[in-house]
Amino acid sequence: MNVLVIPEDFRKDQYVLKPIVAAMLDSIGVKARVEVCQDPLLGGVTEALKWERIEDIIEQYSWKVQLFLLCVDRDSDPHRRSALDSLERKAAQILPVSKRLLAENAWQEIEVWVLAGHNLPAEWTWVAIRAERDAKEIYYLPFARSRGMMDTPGEGRRKLAEEAARRYSRVRQLCPEDIGALEERIRAQLT
Repeated sequence: MNVLVIPEDFRKDQYVLKPIVAAMLDSIGVKARVEVCQDPLLGGVTEALKWERIEDIIEQYSWKVQLFLLCVDRDSDPHRRSALDSLERKAAQILPVSKRLLAENAWQEIEVWVLAGHNLPAEWTWVAIRAERDAKEIYYLPFARSRGMMDTPGEGRRKLAEEAARRYSRVRQLCPEDIGALEERIRAQLT
């Protein structure tokens, strides 16, 4: 199976999404080739939530992709899920039954998925991390800095996400509202 992950901005998100999604699919026994959409560069959540942009991506890649996964940050927006549901419904109208677009919003930012796979400083609480709208700035970047990763690809996202993916069950356990929910939806679609 070919899976195309559609990030709001691939330039850094690709380093998180590819290993985490690959680990997710592996954990449910789905053999898949996971790629991250780099053409077009959406450049932000506003563009990623526009149906015209998603429709263009589906048209461009549907000849080779069976599962499209749109992954964006929630950014404390209580309406983000309904916007994603709308995109899923529109995609279902143009995709054949054998193909699907599923959309998920990270609670709050996808960098939190990376943090979930690591042992974090004792003074940090998981509840605070999950509740923080700006978790990337408040938690992820200081963590990457403490690991000496700021000059590596994606400001440490590549290496730290690969490490987190090796502990995928922990990521799923700590992120049930987004990773866990997406995994269950994929499982329901594919099994």
